[in-house]
Amino acid sequence: MKFPLSLFFTFVFSVCVATCDAQSNSTFQIATFSADVTIPLNHRCMGVLPTKSKKIVDPLEAVGFVLIGADKPLVYVAVDWCEIRNGAYDQWRDALAAAAGTTRQRVLVSSLHQHDAPVTDSGAAKLLEEVGLKGELYDEEFHQKTLDLVAAALKKSLKNAVPVTHYGTGKARVEKVASNRRIVMADGKVTFSRGSRSGGNEYHSHAPDGEIDADLKTLSFWNGETPIVAVHAYATHPMSYYGQGEVSADFVGLARRKMQSDFPNVKQIYASGCSGDITAGKFNDGSKASRVRLTDRIHQAMLSSWKNTKKHSLDQIQFRNTNLELEYFDHAALKPERLQKVLSDKSVRTEDRILAAMGLSSSHRVASGQTIDFPCIDFGEAQLVLFPGESFVGYQLMAQQMSPDTFVLSIGYGECWPGYVPTNAAFADKFHDKWLWVGPGSENKVRAALREVLLHQAKEENRK
Repeated sequence: MKFPLSLFFTFVFSVCVATCDAQSNSTFQIATFSADVTIPLNHRCMGVLPTKSKKIVDPLEAVGFVLIGADKPLVYVAVDWCEIRNGAYDQWRDALAAAAGTTRQRVLVSSLHQHDAPVTDSGAAKLLEEVGLKGELYDEEFHQKTLDLVAAALKKSLKNAVPVTHYGTGKARVEKVASNRRIVMADGKVTFSRGSRSGGNEYHSHAPDGEIDADLKTLSFWNGETPIVAVHAYATHPMSYYGQGEVSADFVGLARRKMQSDFPNVKQIYASGCSGDITAGKFNDGSKASRVRLTDRIHQAMLSSWKNTKKHSLDQIQFRNTNLELEYFDHAALKPERLQKVLSDKSVRTEDRILAAMGLSSSHRVASGQTIDFPCIDFGEAQLVLFPGESFVGYQLMAQQMSPDTFVLSIGYGECWPGYVPTNAAFADKFHDKWLWVGPGSENKVRAALREVLLHQAKEENRK
């Protein structure tokens, strides 16, 4: 009996489609890497803390992954540093892009923002060197060695990349960690004075939690039934106590390590969410016992989030990025001529001169026309979005409201030159701080950028 030619082609086409579908489901690969990024002794912490590093209580780490198969590789790394800013942020992304064989825009770098850790900014370092303060912000030689070490770890990891067929989403409520800086005093005055160690203040500890995101979220990647990496994110400043020269990844880093011990074959990554106005202040008195309690609470939430994970087939990875143009906050105290005067004045405290150099570096960055990359990695049912600097928690909640039917993992402390990125409501409440380099109207621009990358919508006409 003859086999009809039409059926033959139908059969071949069906086999081809089935084969192509099978290949698409195993198209993607993932590699994980980590490196020690602990600062040396006698190194500046948080950029401006007067007490330099005296003791390494526990190490600082950079932990990340590389996704392969979605056009050029995508890289994400979370670093146990306070902030990476301006030219130093470019250096990190360029080094990792070269190691991964990709472009700068496809490299997502975030700091966790522990305060007993460094701030790096190559523009500020150059300005400080010009006035005789070389190395006061950070050790540039150490910085370069660290970049080389992390890039080498990434490149080596590519040899051990494994297929990734699924991604997982999970979340769990965190108990008694986050509280908003904003509180209303007895006289009705609004203040943002509830810092990381406010638990010893009776009024601060009894005031309501305020606006927070109580959920820790976990985005994971799997090869069939085998988990490979888990990325946990939660919105809070990650400090229990600091400023004594005791270098530490603090309670979030300690919780991450407990998870790594619990699941040694699954790379554990922790990222700070949009936490500019969120601290553990209501629940933390700055004691060593508080650090232990906060560590246990974050660890418990990680365990619960992991237990609650739902798996999804990884059929697509889309990358979207837009240019976010935040304006330099050119008020009287941040005028470049004033900052230059402070920087050049040898009678001024070194820490104030460092802060002036950081402000000048940010001013130069904006004047040069270099914008902030605002990226999103879209997996279909889940998205990972990277926000700049100390974005307030309102932006994280905004992202969830924009896309209520998907799992949005919001990460803060990307490009950190803006410092705090308050919402319109916070500016209306007269939020102000010396670590603030952007002004009112920033929310409108972030909102428009978020719509572009999260919802793939065109730019709003009015972004002022």
